[in-house]
Amino acid sequence: MGIAALVLWILTAGGGFYLLAQWVGGGGHRRASATRFPPVLIFGHFLLAAAGLVLWIIYLAVANRPVGWVALILLALAAVGGLTMFARWVPGYRTRQAAAVNSQQAAVGSGDNPPERSFPVAVVGAHGVLAVTTLVLVVLTMVGIGAD
Repeated sequence: MGIAALVLWILTAGGGFYLLAQWVGGGGHRRASATRFPPVLIFGHFLLAAAGLVLWIIYLAVANRPVGWVALILLALAAVGGLTMFARWVPGYRTRQAAAVNSQQAAVGSGDNPPERSFPVAVVGAHGVLAVTTLVLVVLTMVGIGAD
């Protein structure tokens, strides 16, 4: 089950990299007033998840349980950051949808649109589902259910 968690964690990271690239490419790190995502939240989420992934790989390689538990803690903290971002993203996404219904041009052309408004729903959804599944598999692995 640990290997399955690793595969899902890597897939989750791929979606996360895409979303991070969209956010940075849209200038989110430079326009603090235009984004609902403070840079510390975005980069903290990324660093916690990446550090957890590295530790999970080490755990799988050497079977050091304390390393696995630290990886789980980092993943859980990253999940809190991810849930926070999701909660902040939903109102912006809904605003974008309402603006698109009211006017074709209302959602486009405004220089103060947050970059996260352009996140594809499918990528956000897949990233979240993969992350939750990864977290569940890591927990199950660490408590010894479904051992490899």
